[in-house]
Amino acid sequence: MTSSGEVMKLSQRWRWWRERRRIHPPDDVHRAGELAEQRLAKIARAAGKNNGWHVFESVRIPDVEQGGKREIDLVIVGGNTLLVVEQKHWSGSFEINENEEFIQLRKNGTTHNHSTVSQRIKRKARMLADMHAKRIDGHDEVVVEVVLAFTNRNLTWPDNVHDVDCTVKDEAGMIALLEERHPGELNEPLFTTVEGFGTWDEVHLHGGLVRKGDLLDLGLGAEIDEWMASRTAAMRGEVTHARSAWSLFRQRPSSVRLQHGTRHLQADVPYGQHLKMHVVGQDHPEDVPWSVIQSVHLSKPDRWNG
Repeated sequence: MTSSGEVMKLSQRWRWWRERRRIHPPDDVHRAGELAEQRLAKIARAAGKNNGWHVFESVRIPDVEQGGKREIDLVIVGGNTLLVVEQKHWSGSFEINENEEFIQLRKNGTTHNHSTVSQRIKRKARMLADMHAKRIDGHDEVVVEVVLAFTNRNLTWPDNVHDVDCTVKDEAGMIALLEERHPGELNEPLFTTVEGFGTWDEVHLHGGLVRKGDLLDLGLGAEIDEWMASRTAAMRGEVTHARSAWSLFRQRPSSVRLQHGTRHLQADVPYGQHLKMHVVGQDHPEDVPWSVIQSVHLSKPDRWNG
């Protein structure tokens, strides 16, 4: 006769085997936006390379006024100039009302109020400039330019789009700005300030879905926690899963290889193990089972705390 403990153990093995085999397809809507952001960063680097522009993606800065952190799509540094870029890959059309609220009119007939887009990015630009001034004791007069980049060719703009207090460009306009403007000799302290901020951590699931946010705990034990605490660079973790029917009988069917720089560490992942992550847009942190994870990508630790 099989004991209840053995039955539970087999039940657990079956559940985890099925989790390891489950496919998590990407979110097509968010994926399209992410691909557009990656494209803009890529063409910005190519367009600005010869003139000495330096492009930073998804820069996250602390919000000392409201708490938490705020993301800037692109920060581009050249000479003594700071370009703070908010990208929108909307389709359809949009309007801007008397309160500078951006109202998107989608092709399916629905609308979405994006509130005061230009004012929000201007606030982020001010916070970033203030943090730089604080870091260098204010001995620097940086030129800050806020840019709204609408990169979908199928988007129709309103006539009053250029009335907002920022620079408005499409994709071709962004290329021209970086190719034609010569910012001069690089302000090294400004570059160092922007380079010191991190970005989102990412957890890639089996099938292509990506969860972005702050990875709070790998859940792999004290030894790895201590090893992680010493890192100064971005880290990548590749997870290997046994998915065959025979893997039902393996004690540790998954393993993860963590690496930052030339340092690496291999760890087996037992049944029921989770990492903890605060996903963007969620009110509370959540547990993500290692059985569904393909890889983890941790941003470099923030050098500045605001």
